[in-house]
Amino acid sequence: MATILLAVGLVLCVEGLVFALAPLRLEDVLETLRNIPPETRRLIGLGALTLGVTMIWVAKYFGA
Repeated sequence: MATILLAVGLVLCVEGLVFALAPLRLEDVLETLRNIPPETRRLIGLGALTLGVTMIWVAKYFGA
């Protein structure tokens, strides 16, 4: 449970930084994402999910 809370907290920190420091850039990124086909977005999401889970697993393996 602590790992999930840590992960969610880190995501919120990163997302908050994006909104606070570069709100106009975020609009450009969202427009770019709209132009990417849905299947490609799904693959990008699955890749990010896999990378995230792997990183959490490695961190827990090394004692984080």
